[in-house]
Amino acid sequence: MALLLVLSSRFTIAEKKTQHLKRTYIIHMDKFNMPASFDDHLQWYDSSLKSVSDTAETMYTYKHVAHGFSTRLTTQEADLLTKQPGILSVIPDVRYELHTTRTPEFLGLEKTITLLPSSGKQSEVIVGVIDTGVWPELKSFDDTGLGPVPKSWKGECETGKTFNSSNCNKKLVGARFFAKGYEAAFGPIDENTESKSPRDDDGHGSHTSTTAAGSAVAGASLFGFASGTAKGMATQARVAAYKVCWLGGCFTSDIAAAIDKAIEDGVNVLSMSIGGGLTDYYKDTVAMGTFAAIEHGILVSSSAGNGGPSKASLANVAPWITTVGAGTIDRDFPAYITLGNGNRYNGVSLYNGKLPPNSPLPLVYAANVSQDSSDNLCSTDSLIPSKVSGKIVICDRGGNPRAEKSLVVKRAGGIGMILANNQDYGEELVADSFLLPAAALGEKASNEIKKYASSAPNPTAKIAFGGTRFGVQPSPVVAAFSSRGPNILTPKILKPDLIAPGVNILAGWSGKVGPTGLSVDTRHVSFNIISGTSMSCPHVSGLAALLKGAHPEWSPAAIRSALMTTSYGTYKNGQTIKDVATGIPATPLDYGSGHVDPVAALDPGLVYDATTDDYLNFLCALNYNSFQIKLVARREFTCDKRIKYRVEDLNYPSFSVPFDTASGRGSSHNPSIVQYKRILTNVGAPSTYKVSVSSQSPLDKIVVEPQTLSFKELNEKKSYTVTFTSHSMPSGTTSFAHLEWSDGKHKVTSPIAFSWT
Repeated sequence: MALLLVLSSRFTIAEKKTQHLKRTYIIHMDKFNMPASFDDHLQWYDSSLKSVSDTAETMYTYKHVAHGFSTRLTTQEADLLTKQPGILSVIPDVRYELHTTRTPEFLGLEKTITLLPSSGKQSEVIVGVIDTGVWPELKSFDDTGLGPVPKSWKGECETGKTFNSSNCNKKLVGARFFAKGYEAAFGPIDENTESKSPRDDDGHGSHTSTTAAGSAVAGASLFGFASGTAKGMATQARVAAYKVCWLGGCFTSDIAAAIDKAIEDGVNVLSMSIGGGLTDYYKDTVAMGTFAAIEHGILVSSSAGNGGPSKASLANVAPWITTVGAGTIDRDFPAYITLGNGNRYNGVSLYNGKLPPNSPLPLVYAANVSQDSSDNLCSTDSLIPSKVSGKIVICDRGGNPRAEKSLVVKRAGGIGMILANNQDYGEELVADSFLLPAAALGEKASNEIKKYASSAPNPTAKIAFGGTRFGVQPSPVVAAFSSRGPNILTPKILKPDLIAPGVNILAGWSGKVGPTGLSVDTRHVSFNIISGTSMSCPHVSGLAALLKGAHPEWSPAAIRSALMTTSYGTYKNGQTIKDVATGIPATPLDYGSGHVDPVAALDPGLVYDATTDDYLNFLCALNYNSFQIKLVARREFTCDKRIKYRVEDLNYPSFSVPFDTASGRGSSHNPSIVQYKRILTNVGAPSTYKVSVSSQSPLDKIVVEPQTLSFKELNEKKSYTVTFTSHSMPSGTTSFAHLEWSDGKHKVTSPIAFSWT
């Protein structure tokens, strides 16, 4: 989340260079109907382009994610091209943004060592990371003890001024960069400020790749915080970096090219901590590209977005993508605020510089010491130095990046800062490497401190710091920033799929920038602690690699199912995981199936598998025509008019059951009834499973048939149906339940989310 905010300020600068006359388009061609006059499709692409523009050139030619190419055109040229024979679609390039140690222990990964097979298959798994690139000198990319690069790997180590082929090794097996879409939008890259190579100038890509599959590094920390051994989720897996994100953002033409190459290179897992807006799948370049990846047996893990706690704020909701939200772990970095009235409040901070005086300092609220009395955010140059000098300033969270606020206070002469949460962030505490003594506080404490500052005649405060604390409870809690359901694009598919650690995560960092990412931050670190669904996504990517190594025969859907159905939604005391934004129990709209549990996922018992054909049937259920399906799947496919396709029958590990209050159904005499079908595949020993259902609402009737499933052999499949009967509820109402199959050893659990609209 921190990086997302930092980058947004950089985008404003970069946008000034935008060229307005032309823009980039991704052209989808009907490859199967290429005119006979052409020898190959590349000639056809070039001829089609030249028919509307004498000067336009092909930027990328896509082989897997699309049948087509990208190019720069004027609006008029794009309109003309749309009318040419064989053109399926002309889609404008879209800018996406980044969704910006202790974790292995918190997840119990040390227990998986005894459960993993000793065949060494994990080292055959390659995790592709589409992000800001990689800092190859990090110890997290040490390849000591790893065998030869897998024979399946077809990728390469691309070079540039700041990157050469020797930067790759048996751990970092490949690195590429994609900048044509970015340069088309913003002009040639200034190599004085950005590396036109796979090198990571930002830190985000190094953080995500080392989280997923970094080697173990002893003595890792950030300024002494979170000290210990830092390691990725799948320490034996290989990493391939695909740089698509630059100072001005991440463009879909570049992302599509990266996915295309990743498929060709031979990755097994694709990690994408980036996102944009929601649109129909046949208009969504990333949804179409990831469909191709799934076809090639690649699991795609993506961040849910940092739009929480707002409802319906999700990104990356295609059902073939594993969508990951964020939770906390049981570690924080305490800081303490003591007011002049003796009251003390707990917050968090990663500040490690010169300590403030132990004596109380004057305390002021930003809105009272700003050029504009409505500015309570400590935005750039907003504070009046004469009113701030020598004081602690209370700055409200939001607007500009959190760490940047500390710089604003410092430049105005302030000695310290209190970062105050509002109701949007609740009690969520995100730690930052502030540039002066500062602490972040939850909403309740922030409100009390602001009340004190406005009522006391001479308000004062002291700031103290407490290092690293373990055993924080309750944990996990759902992060306030983590994007939430419902899934407004496809309401009958529950998203997010699950949550994973995404708050205050320690992982590798770029040597180009300091831990805040601000240009004035000259501190250099090998590890950084940051937060966002960008951080939770690579946790799941790495765990998927772990499962792929243990079960090479499993499909992407089977791996996702294992991760989802073994996730937990309650603490050990039986209480539901909390939402830190509200302080009350969270729901499947917040955490999906629950918090990931890799130990249980290694032996799930049963899985909900799905194939490309299942996803094609899903598109039919959305009433997509053959033209729209061809855009997504790049093949001729016509929905069978004799079949009644239903989204309810997609073999998904969770259930989302929307009811339409406008239908008039739902009364005691005329209830709403809907039936879902699922198929379970046995991936364990022969066993008999019995179903149980728990529901919040007595008005929801849930009937499962049959109630017992007996499996006699490996990979045997059994189907069941669930009938949901509901009485009328006010529009906007939600209710939740769980369905669980158990044989006494395994628990295969699915959340159920009811909604009335």
